[in-house]
Amino acid sequence: MPAPTYLIRSASVLGQETADILLEDGKIAAMGPHLEAPGAQVIEAQGLIALPGLVDLHTHLRQPGYEASETVETGSQAAALGGYTAVFAMANSKPVADSAAVVEQVHALGLDSGWVKVQPIGAVTKDLAGQQLADLGEMAASKAQVRVFSDDGMCVWDPAIMRRALEYVKTFDGVIAQHAQEPRLTEGAQMNEGKVSAELGLTGWPAVAEESIIARDVLLADHVGSRLHICHLSTKGSVEILRWAKERGIEVTAEVTPHHLLLTDELVRSYDPVYKVNPPLRTEEDVLALRQAVADGIIDIIGTDHAPHPAESKDCEWACAANGMTGLEQALSIIQMTLVETGYIGWADVARIMSFKPAEIGLASDQGRPLAVGEPANLVLLDPTARRTIVPADQATKGKNNPYRGMEVPGAVKATFYAGHPTVLDGALNSPRREG
Repeated sequence: MPAPTYLIRSASVLGQETADILLEDGKIAAMGPHLEAPGAQVIEAQGLIALPGLVDLHTHLRQPGYEASETVETGSQAAALGGYTAVFAMANSKPVADSAAVVEQVHALGLDSGWVKVQPIGAVTKDLAGQQLADLGEMAASKAQVRVFSDDGMCVWDPAIMRRALEYVKTFDGVIAQHAQEPRLTEGAQMNEGKVSAELGLTGWPAVAEESIIARDVLLADHVGSRLHICHLSTKGSVEILRWAKERGIEVTAEVTPHHLLLTDELVRSYDPVYKVNPPLRTEEDVLALRQAVADGIIDIIGTDHAPHPAESKDCEWACAANGMTGLEQALSIIQMTLVETGYIGWADVARIMSFKPAEIGLASDQGRPLAVGEPANLVLLDPTARRTIVPADQATKGKNNPYRGMEVPGAVKATFYAGHPTVLDGALNSPRREG
């Protein structure tokens, strides 16, 4: 069934010129002032910013196996409410997404859900064990057409296996997304290693554990001429290694999470497990270095690392709590707060780091497209003047482990269009996009 025709009136495209946008048959049919479209459903968008549909290269949807934490349905709804039209689902499900059968299952669940495009990420090694390469070619050739592979949650620590993986994915222009964590340097780690960990007596997670893996892997990627992506980069030193690699033309990209752009290890003094995450919250110096790296284009994209958990995994003492935070539904607000309102970037840059570039890295050709005539009608309408207080109980995700709870944040998604279909209208879920 074709999508209805919508006429969006007077939206500020990328926060710049004002235009009407006509959506028809799943595409942008026209843009310009004073458009007329008899019979179209009109959406008044004065004061709203139109951005391309957001793309998250780092989402944990938990299904199959951990449905108590999240499902493709609930995670996709959270994504739509956050302005996303595509998410890449990490492989650490149960069973692990290390075969064509599992990635095709996740892909099918995404199609059935219809809130956003769900693109599975395949595991690099079988069962995330770091011992043997998974069936990368099989997953690439599957119906899911996997192009991004990651053992996220675990580091591909063996340099020989990492080299083989980088060489293998070259055959289909794939990319290895590395969770940079040297395991021997982080045994028993509870938080960032530094002043606060010393005062609290908690085992520290040193910055060098991340930086040493990144340094190794950019050299490996350069050696074999393959694509490397760094997940959730979190330290000032990592930024400098990345800068060095890019200056030499090494094909490496990196992401930073919204929480690493805002929160610091000082919050761990509360012993509230909502702040326990991997990589851990770092220092204020790291936070400012990460913000500047986004502004400089050294860090390429924002990845939410949306990691929902059931209450019992977080409602416990710090040492026993699971790592992870939710993030899909307020990521755009946190980026507005930390990068736009602070003057680091503008709204056109937001489109680049949250839509264009993540789609490009993940080879999602139908996503992250410009807001232009003939392009797929994937877009979000944001009210930048709105202020809202984060209440986890009100969110669509099953995971209520939200580090921004009780915080007033700027910006509110008013509408999300996925292939011309409004999954979100007036700030609330509308309906999924159904095929056929």
